[in-house]
Amino acid sequence: MDDAEVNLELHRAHSARMYDYYLGGTTNFAADREAAGQVMAVFPWAETAARANRSFMHRSTRLLAGLGLRQFLDIGTGIPTQPNLHEIAQQIEPRAHVVYTDNDPIVLAHAQALLRSTPQGRTSYVQADVTDPKSVLDAPQLRANLDLAEPIVLSLNALLHFVPDSRDALGVVEHFKTALAPGSMLVMTHGTPDFAPEETERITQVYAAAGTSVQMRDREQFARFFEGWELLDPGITATHRWRPEGAGPDPAVADAQVSAYAAVARKP
Repeated sequence: MDDAEVNLELHRAHSARMYDYYLGGTTNFAADREAAGQVMAVFPWAETAARANRSFMHRSTRLLAGLGLRQFLDIGTGIPTQPNLHEIAQQIEPRAHVVYTDNDPIVLAHAQALLRSTPQGRTSYVQADVTDPKSVLDAPQLRANLDLAEPIVLSLNALLHFVPDSRDALGVVEHFKTALAPGSMLVMTHGTPDFAPEETERITQVYAAAGTSVQMRDREQFARFFEGWELLDPGITATHRWRPEGAGPDPAVADAQVSAYAAVARKP
């Protein structure tokens, strides 16, 4: 797709492109790098936090695909960074169907990288905003690739701290939860002030100055997103502590450096 077809707003920092920068990607621009640099000045572990979030996505996807889940809805996909979610899922379950959703035009411009499925599986992309869940669920691309009558893995990783209470974050999640079949899974990470309150408050201020609202949530507020569903062990924990591989979480990484919670829950 030609970048000229969409308005990339390159003069403004965008959270997806800032995240790409934290991960060492190249799909970011001067405004994104400037804002990311300001975040790193007040929270020097931004790259560590981003990598921990990405690693959690890999681990949780492998686990759920290994449990037989074959449908994934990834909202707030971000800029493609290999391995993408469908590549992880289809390594375990080649028949997996994955639908990606984001509202950033630059993700749309690079969506072709998300559509390279296995022959047995399927992937598609929906340009939509999480705060309009009906538009996501009614999208023809979603309906053609996911069966809402069967279990679906809903991934909302590093997304909902960009949806403040004023935009009804809890109601948005409840809309999706209601639409999903029993046996579906909710996978989520979320920034929190619980481990480094001063630094995360400064992060919020930097994003606000760049035009992006951020609302960090504490453990109790994060837990509300999962009400009525059954948390998988180990429940709610710092991102890098959720089912770490090998000998356990990296002892050099403190909870304050991640400053995010992670959890996975099942619909009864």
